Amino acid sequence: MKALLLSDYRRLEVTNLAQPKPEADEILIRVRACGICGSDVHGYDGSSGRRIPPIVMGHEAAGEVVASGADVKNVSVGDRVTFDSTIYCGKCSDCQRGMVNLCSQRQVLGVSCGNYRRAGAFAEFVVVPERIVYRLPDSLSFQQAALLEAVSVALHAVSLATISPDDTVLVVGAGTIGLLLLEALQVRGCSRVFVSDIDPTRLKLAENLGATATFVSAPDHSQQVLRETGGAGVDVAMEAVGINATVSAAISSVRKSGTVVLVGNVSPEVKLPLQTVVTRQIRLQGSCASAGEYPEAIRLVASGAIRVKPLISAVAKLEEGPQWFERLYAREPNLLKVILAP
Repeated sequence: MKALLLSDYRRLEVTNLAQPKPEADEILIRVRACGICGSDVHGYDGSSGRRIPPIVMGHEAAGEVVASGADVKNVSVGDRVTFDSTIYCGKCSDCQRGMVNLCSQRQVLGVSCGNYRRAGAFAEFVVVPERIVYRLPDSLSFQQAALLEAVSVALHAVSLATISPDDTVLVVGAGTIGLLLLEALQVRGCSRVFVSDIDPTRLKLAENLGATATFVSAPDHSQQVLRETGGAGVDVAMEAVGINATVSAAISSVRKSGTVVLVGNVSPEVKLPLQTVVTRQIRLQGSCASAGEYPEAIRLVASGAIRVKPLISAVAKLEEGPQWFERLYAREPNLLKVILAP
């Protein structure tokens, strides 16, 4: 089969690999669409440490079932499906508590981090366990479905913070996840959502999606937020980047006893303004992947309550993947979500 292989950092090759075969509890999917995630771009240059070559990346995908193992019961050949990015065991104590995203045996599609290596969906075919697969309604295109993984991540993050309709929330970072956090907050009934980013074009998209106010990230970023909130700060800040500057901005923008939800994880470590967190009694809440939000994500996107089409910048052939990765790596203006179609 044709696949996009990260053979070395900053080197992607379209190559032929053996087509995978499903085990008894697995299904073989012909990939029709796979989105390039920001984490893939950071894996592309080795900065994340979670895409050790050689690896086929890609975990935001959808396609058609073409074969299944002997124990598969609930999906059939020809079904249009999407699937979780986390391969969880379903048996450990975390899985039994419903925290499949924290499974002690988890693997992630398209990730190699030293502990495991799992081929992803930048290929014509991919194999996944039946337990992580979800059927798609006919109303959803494969391209839209490729964003369901990101939608589920946003829904999970929002679920971890106690948010009332009267609260003011700041989303730090207007990439794909940040913009979906904005939409997920709106679905939850939050009527006042600020968004900050360094890219004015992304902030314009946030405005089009209904952000109450937007801020260009700057040294006085928190002062802008404080002016908008009468000096109090926001009730909740959702950080969707994961570097020192943005984590610090989120913490300095939240009110006393407010909550900062940490979703971005570009940097393995960041500096923590400990005295600010302690003396203002700020709650820091990590958010990892998703844990059962796929059905809700499918319903919300299918109904139009969460719009993903405005986030899609381009749909390209798998063979064009290396060029699109370079363009995303160079932070080309007006590029957000690029989807590859094997």
